Amino acid sequence: MCGIVGYVGETNVLYVLIPALQRLEYRGYDSAGIAVIKDGKIKIAKKKGKISQLISYLSEIDFPTYANIGIGHTRWATHGEPSDSNAHPHLDCTEKITVVHNGIIENFAEIKSELLSSHSFSSETDTEVIAHLIEEEIKTGKVDFETAFERAISKIDGTWAIASFYSDEPDKIICARKGAPLVIGIWDKGFIISSDIPSLLPFTRKIIPLDDGDIAVVSPKSIKIKNNGVPVEKKYIEINWDISQAEKGGFRHFMLKEIFEQPHVVEDTIKEFISIWDEVKSKFFQDKRFIITACGTSYHAGLLGKLWLEHIARVRVDVEYASELRYKDFDFRDSVLIAISQSGETADTLEAARKAKAEGSEIISLVNILGSTLARESDIVLHTNAGPEIGVAATKTFLSQITSLYLLAVMLSGENKNSEFIKNLRRIPDKINQVLSQNEFIESIAEDVSNFKHAFYLGRWLSYPVAMEGALKLKEISYIHAEAYPAGEMKHGPIALISPEFLSVFIAPQDRVFKKAISNLMEVRARHGKIILLSDSQIQVPEVTTITIPSVPELLFPFVSTPVLQLLAYHTAVILGHDVDQPRNLAKSVTVE
Repeated sequence: MCGIVGYVGETNVLYVLIPALQRLEYRGYDSAGIAVIKDGKIKIAKKKGKISQLISYLSEIDFPTYANIGIGHTRWATHGEPSDSNAHPHLDCTEKITVVHNGIIENFAEIKSELLSSHSFSSETDTEVIAHLIEEEIKTGKVDFETAFERAISKIDGTWAIASFYSDEPDKIICARKGAPLVIGIWDKGFIISSDIPSLLPFTRKIIPLDDGDIAVVSPKSIKIKNNGVPVEKKYIEINWDISQAEKGGFRHFMLKEIFEQPHVVEDTIKEFISIWDEVKSKFFQDKRFIITACGTSYHAGLLGKLWLEHIARVRVDVEYASELRYKDFDFRDSVLIAISQSGETADTLEAARKAKAEGSEIISLVNILGSTLARESDIVLHTNAGPEIGVAATKTFLSQITSLYLLAVMLSGENKNSEFIKNLRRIPDKINQVLSQNEFIESIAEDVSNFKHAFYLGRWLSYPVAMEGALKLKEISYIHAEAYPAGEMKHGPIALISPEFLSVFIAPQDRVFKKAISNLMEVRARHGKIILLSDSQIQVPEVTTITIPSVPELLFPFVSTPVLQLLAYHTAVILGHDVDQPRNLAKSVTVE
């Protein structure tokens, strides 16, 4: 969940490391640091806090202004609190070896215990043991850096993306990957190592994704990759993202920009799916059962997918949290697993998919990143085509995921690409634009929301997963406690919490359960609860704040209700003074268990 960057080449490394780290900050932002080699010695600067604090620190100290090799890191803390000493990069005792790392070294305590008799440690992190292991191999084995690195990696357990260099061999960075993303960008001025694609966009769109077990030696003019000691040849892939997609474009925050990009995202995802419709359809068997697995926002998309697949395609569907599925005694026979992950690197989702595949399941992945690990390990890839999403709280990727799932349900039902289901979906971008035109009104409602400490999000049928996603957005970025319930379950316990100090947000379209949902709303109103209603009906209830949403076919209401809840959370967080793009304790890509 941390961000790693490295560069070796012919230009000034600072021109690469700093902008790349700024583009990786959504992966972790409690501390940051860089290391370079200058005049045969490693120079390190690291600081608790965000990249801006590191940049200020660099201007205050005697740090080299020019070098041709370097690594950098932005941290999401696991072992050890955020601090200057726990920030990466980390050094060995000789100060000739430095390391940055994303992941968890599960046996670091045992390794550290063995090394303490002859090594001094300066941090609480698990990462630091890697530098000392490499040092130990060079010292006792009298081997070169590459051999020492390989031997050190063979002694650690867990997950990692690692980049390291050695001042005695100052023309190379060695990196390795197991369970955490790492790519190499091919640039005409050298090579760039990174945890994620957005950091590479100012320099190149040609990337080589590393696979688990890969160890790469990156020099100014060449890349050498081995896996289990065997040299491997890899072709680069070309990323079609535009650099402007990773910029704010005049918006105050990335999150707001990405909410407003959703009409185009739905259009682009429809085009992407339709282009592979026949290919995907030819690979399915109608008698298979489906399992959807995901985490967080993607899990909520999966719940909507289940309802559409059952209603439209009439197939059996289970939905499982990936973090739970990987440890359950689950029967995967005669099944298709749909694994949903924005990054394609989510650790729990990857492992659940691997387990299902090992037990005979076919794998469909819904990913936003071409060339991601999940995509490469799947039988079928549904690319959601949302472009880079920089805001930590998912918005446009959720809509792209549910677009793909809705289309999958229609395809499996036997309907064709020109069916009424698809025609209705093609009208959705205009409807979302109508929702976004109410931005200022929703902002005014957020003023009231910001005064509450607790909230229920309530919906029935298709609106229940939407309620779950709305509640998640509010707590992720505003830090207001929010829970989602099926509205019909309120009377079975949660209604005890209702009072004038407790907010309830109802999502109630004019669908098959509309009257039931309004009855549930009245139960809350009778107990003097504060209520916000999202609906496409013209119903007016005294003392209830109503946000009127464009009318759409009942199966498509999640597409127009979700942006309202995203904007409501966004404006509430801004009013409360929170950093909506980088909320506390969160990171974009969860690559640790």
